[in-house]
Amino acid sequence: MTAEAVLVVFLLVVAPGVALLAWQAERRQVRRARAFAREVGWEYVGSDPTLVGRWRVHPFGRGRWPSTHEVIRGTFLGRTATSFAYRFTTGGGKQRRTHSFHVVAVDLPAALPTLQLSPDVAVLTAVDTALGGQDIQFESEEFNRRWKVEAVAERFAHDVLHPRLMQRLLEPDAEGLFLRIEGDAVLVCTLGIPRYDELTRRLHVLTAIADAVPRYVWLDHGHDPARTGG
Repeated sequence: MTAEAVLVVFLLVVAPGVALLAWQAERRQVRRARAFAREVGWEYVGSDPTLVGRWRVHPFGRGRWPSTHEVIRGTFLGRTATSFAYRFTTGGGKQRRTHSFHVVAVDLPAALPTLQLSPDVAVLTAVDTALGGQDIQFESEEFNRRWKVEAVAERFAHDVLHPRLMQRLLEPDAEGLFLRIEGDAVLVCTLGIPRYDELTRRLHVLTAIADAVPRYVWLDHGHDPARTGG
């Protein structure tokens, strides 16, 4: 078979089949998102372009054509939360590749300095430049072994990661998560499509972090929990 014939077969048979499978997979994900939203009383939004520029640290601000999908939003333990698929493209031609992440975010009442925790040094290399690349050490050796901590302000990291929160982050439900406080949200980003069977677990960890921020830290950033109740 000539190269031209192979190309014709690909365009007429293979490519439509691949596109159909991708479309079917995406429809299944949308159904899962809608089903989870109905189950917990959240709203299915679908896409929200404002989320693309809300954060700057990995995976945001990379590649081309960033977009959000399967956006669902609601309340969890008294805090506004959002789950969505985030995608961007790198390369071109045969090297073109789409990168997909599942992002879960819990809103905070005020913007805080960026702080991130990762159990995976390889993942962290993508954001070392943004946060200075330092590995902040704490009094708990077990915590230091489990997490690599980076922050734009080391004092802020120590203020937030007090012994009670460090102990909470050693519990099994936090293991393996890439966690970050950035701006007015605490979020977790995971490579791949949204995992709705894992969503409640991740929300529990994120709300635990938000709830553990000391009052004096909030006061330093223009928010008084005693007045607002959160």
